[in-house]
Amino acid sequence: MILDFTLIIARWQMLMDGAWLTVQLAAVTTLTGFLVGTLCAVARRSRFRLAASTAGLYVEAIRNTPFLVQIFLVYFGLSSLGLSLSAVTVAIIALTINVGAYTAEIMRAGFDSIHRGQWEAAETLGLTKFQQYWHVALRPAMERVYPSLSSQFILLMLASSVTSQISTEELTAAANFIQSETYRPLETYLLIALIYVALSLAMRVVFWGIGMIIFPRRRRLGTSL
Repeated sequence: MILDFTLIIARWQMLMDGAWLTVQLAAVTTLTGFLVGTLCAVARRSRFRLAASTAGLYVEAIRNTPFLVQIFLVYFGLSSLGLSLSAVTVAIIALTINVGAYTAEIMRAGFDSIHRGQWEAAETLGLTKFQQYWHVALRPAMERVYPSLSSQFILLMLASSVTSQISTEELTAAANFIQSETYRPLETYLLIALIYVALSLAMRVVFWGIGMIIFPRRRRLGTSL
């Protein structure tokens, strides 16, 4: 068997467009997913039972259902409500919902790791709950779970390949189209696998750099992801 990548490489522009959309999906949903996850983590630690129960139900529902099913539920659910959204928009919503649940558990662990004395000191100073999280807990909690957060967001980028099932023209969708045109599926998916590896390594380097900037102590200690 001789591998021939000529026909695939000839369609490099389609691959680059797909890879760029994959990067965009990962970047946007990393931010939105972190926001949703952090808010849910706060809700799960809340003294208000309704907020804690609702956040817990959301987390368990997402963590115990396949991502593909979640995408279809969002895609067809919004359509049934008369909302006609682009495949990219639906992909962003579904990815945000998915990664938000996993981020919630990671951030909850980070908040739980904050020493009780720090919370009590913040209350003694008369800080509101929002001020306690924003000024006291958020940064050290993020620092302690940063490796887990980084890995989760890299997995998010890889999971974006599933959005090709709703015609999102990201990297895997480009690969599906190319192999159907060239009849070279092995070469196509080997090349796509290499691109995903490159993207994963690039994201790891980016997160390492961000960690060195946001958390100076990690830089002093030489901590790596």
